[in-house]
Amino acid sequence: MVNVTYTETSSDLLYYQDDGTPVLYNLGDMAWVIAAMALVWIMIPGVGFFYSGLLRRKNALSMIFLSMAGVAVGSFQWFFWGYSLAFSETGSKFIGNLKYFCLKGVLAEPSIGSTRIPALLFCIYQCMFAVITGVLAIGGFAERSKMGPVLVFMFCWLTLVYCPIANWTWNSNGWAFIMGGLDFAGGTPVHISSGTASLAIAIYLGKRRGYGTERLAYKPHNTTYIVIGTVFLWFGWFGFNGGSALSANLRAVQACIVTNLAASVAGLTWMLWDWRLERKFSAVGFCSGAIAGLVGITPAAGFVGSPAAVAIGFLAATGANFGTKLKFLINVDETLDVFASHGIGGMIGCVCTGLFGQASVAAFDGITVIPGGWFDHHYVQLGYQIADAVSGFAYSLVMTTIILWIMHFIPGLRLRASEEGEIVGIDEAYLGEWAYDYVGIDPELRLHRIESKPHLSSGDVLTTTPPDEEKAVPADATGNALAGGGRVDV
Repeated sequence: MVNVTYTETSSDLLYYQDDGTPVLYNLGDMAWVIAAMALVWIMIPGVGFFYSGLLRRKNALSMIFLSMAGVAVGSFQWFFWGYSLAFSETGSKFIGNLKYFCLKGVLAEPSIGSTRIPALLFCIYQCMFAVITGVLAIGGFAERSKMGPVLVFMFCWLTLVYCPIANWTWNSNGWAFIMGGLDFAGGTPVHISSGTASLAIAIYLGKRRGYGTERLAYKPHNTTYIVIGTVFLWFGWFGFNGGSALSANLRAVQACIVTNLAASVAGLTWMLWDWRLERKFSAVGFCSGAIAGLVGITPAAGFVGSPAAVAIGFLAATGANFGTKLKFLINVDETLDVFASHGIGGMIGCVCTGLFGQASVAAFDGITVIPGGWFDHHYVQLGYQIADAVSGFAYSLVMTTIILWIMHFIPGLRLRASEEGEIVGIDEAYLGEWAYDYVGIDPELRLHRIESKPHLSSGDVLTTTPPDEEKAVPADATGNALAGGGRVDV
């Protein structure tokens, strides 16, 4: 039985350890971290909507589904052994042990993150970080992967990639933590790792069918979804960064201020970079920039002031914007530019933390003492940050590739969708449901029907419209069904 009571004066929570030692938990801190946990949760469907809006209509539901199913897979992994592998106090410099296997003993003891909140609260807050990292990483599977194996991949990836990086970054036993690396809310564990994983997935899967041909246009099908996803992400990021202070104090407030400021500057920066090409403002460009700014400020949020947030927002958006061209240079079909926004954005944020980190800002919580960054004349900090970023990139790239190829040779776990499944759309082939009650006739599907009769492979479900019915549906020049044309299954 947990031995807790309340103080008579402040009514804060008083916990007595087995040896009778009292531990005081601040109820205000606990309330803020609980709220921050909920804010991070709402980011997860936000990722799904953002990804979905960027895809073609016939694949729109798949990423929303994966974001919600990812909550379940990630939460179970965290309960099973994820939390223990990342945050057990008796682990190694690289990965934890199974001290807290199935959350055994994770109750009211002081947390490894802060003695002002119990381990049970720290555990559920960090669970949200693990889940959203996994959901970000699986963006690389968009439009050309089966659903079931992706969920298996997510469990394995969180175990073998996320947990070790989280351990070496945030656990007091971790090598990067001991070295002196600064990462307030997950530049390396969350963004560099997930962005790099998406790149590795894209390399493994290969290009989508017809990618690079003029007859097929890969354009966002729903800009409104992109905006809604950005709203959820921006809103939740206050809990992501502000909550990482693990206390309702001035440092949390400062983290929220620089988070909002960096996102704002980055959104405008990306939009203006795109304006130079089209001479038009872009909602998608603004949203992409805001996300890049949020990514860039994440590792620095509890260490930098507002002027630095402006610089980080500009640099992160600029780097991520030009980073979207990298896939053309290396000839990789990275569908959603997760590596550009999260991988490159995270690296820029990590390096900028080494440049702009301030001892005075870190001390806003009255506890944290750091020597500062480059502009505080602590020049070696930049080296620490680069070492951390490069390590996270290299480890995620190699381990993700290994996981993918091991699954490739296990029956039933091969990830690439069949050709027919990719043509009709991942939603119909592997979910049997759609984001909308009709789907426009896809020009790729019409060409495929003319050239050959579709053949199903294991796991594919195909509903086709007879040729006579297909001709009866009014369509525009691009092959999309016009209003009033009724439902067409593709």
